Amino acid sequence: MSQFFLGFQKLLKNLKKFVDDMELIGNGVDIVENSRIKLSIKNDKFVKRIYSIYEINKSKSMKNKVNFFAKRFAAKEAFVKSLGIGFRKGINFSDISVTNNRLGKPIIKVNKKVKSLIYEKIKLKNFKIFLSLSDESKHSIAFVILKGIKK
Repeated sequence: MSQFFLGFQKLLKNLKKFVDDMELIGNGVDIVENSRIKLSIKNDKFVKRIYSIYEINKSKSMKNKVNFFAKRFAAKEAFVKSLGIGFRKGINFSDISVTNNRLGKPIIKVNKKVKSLIYEKIKLKNFKIFLSLSDESKHSIAFVILKGIKK
């Protein structure tokens, strides 16, 4: 067998192990009317209650602030839906932050309080959040998959 084929076989084996080591916990989706967010972000109290300091600071460099905030609002809603509890048990919007990796892929980051609630609910300390965002002129949408990592 060629080196390429052996390397590819090893890659597939490792990928299967990675996927097998993850358990689907939940998924969530949310769609937002951008016009609703456009009105809401005019209110500083709304912005400070919903968005993290990181998101507020990042928005200052964005040309399209409405879609920026709308996608993050949808992501937070989709995330709590993936947990199956919504915004209960002390979870607040600002406990969840949407960032991007160096290539622009959106990432959800949660604080210690949310991590503790996830552990309490699913009894797993290690989890992975998969996030997809999209927008157009009238709507923004987010889809979240929450997977637990088996140890």
